[in-house]
Amino acid sequence: MYHSKISGLGFYVPENVVTNDDLSQRIETNDEWIQERTGIKERRHVVKGDGNTTTTMGVKAAEIAIERSGVAKEDIDFVIFATLSPDYYFPGPGVLVQRDLGLRTVGALDIRNQCSGFVYALSIADQYIKTGMYKNILIVGSELHSYGLDMTTRGRGVSVIFGDGAGAAVISREVDVNKGILSTHLHSEGQHAEELAVIAPGMGKRWVTDIIKDNDPNDESFFPYMNGQYVFKHAVVRFSEVINEGLQANNLNVSDINMLIPHQANLRISQFIQQKFKLSDDQVYNNIQKYGNTTAASIPIALTEAWEKGKIKSGDLVVLAAFGSGFTWGSVIIRW
Repeated sequence: MYHSKISGLGFYVPENVVTNDDLSQRIETNDEWIQERTGIKERRHVVKGDGNTTTTMGVKAAEIAIERSGVAKEDIDFVIFATLSPDYYFPGPGVLVQRDLGLRTVGALDIRNQCSGFVYALSIADQYIKTGMYKNILIVGSELHSYGLDMTTRGRGVSVIFGDGAGAAVISREVDVNKGILSTHLHSEGQHAEELAVIAPGMGKRWVTDIIKDNDPNDESFFPYMNGQYVFKHAVVRFSEVINEGLQANNLNVSDINMLIPHQANLRISQFIQQKFKLSDDQVYNNIQKYGNTTAASIPIALTEAWEKGKIKSGDLVVLAAFGSGFTWGSVIIRW
């Protein structure tokens, strides 16, 4: 059986910075309120007409990751794209990335696991490489949230949290079985699906003709809904469980962790986990303060940034963990 590793990383965020003060001009909120509840100071939003879409941002991140990996585009065997904000209802953005990067007619898979999307994508890529089916897999996590948010006081509990951006990784075969992805661990609990969701448009919500006919401006089902406290309580439990699960599967201890990169959902969640595991600031990387929650893109953006800053070195034990809508959650244990 083969082994897999991350051979290249890249990320892209729009140039447009939206501060908490900027939001306060449109929404009844303020910098103190947002920072106290989320830790977020600013985020990036695309500007209409700037050419940024979920796909194009993903392509920009992917080009950086591919160049850094040293893998030629013609040697990419498969594409996995994680997002909750695709350009089209269908087809998914995986095939658009294949087209825009000029890749061979390789397979393209779209992942709909929201905040856990990149962790799920890594797990899938790891299995494909371990079994020998593929040698080099491109993974992209990209989100364009800003077009779909309720940017009014009514939606402030959710809209102040999310930002736009993309991250990407190339996963390749690794000959050293003691390095690379050691294990992945995935879970779901669908009974809580509606606690963090966008209900419409969806085939279970209503007929297309009803959407056109009703066009109710007060229909909030088209905007993200989040039961914040409920999600927070479940997140801190599942984060802890799945991190411990990964460590135990590899006979490792919390003290072995060199870098924990949690999904950037809320700085308060990350801080809670850090305190629970008694990790230092140098052992946990957070960047939600400047990018907000970019859902499937948050882990690859944070992972790339931490690596670029030299916070991750060869031989380090890196733990990735995510929790989000579905509910879904998971972890990845990596020996860098």
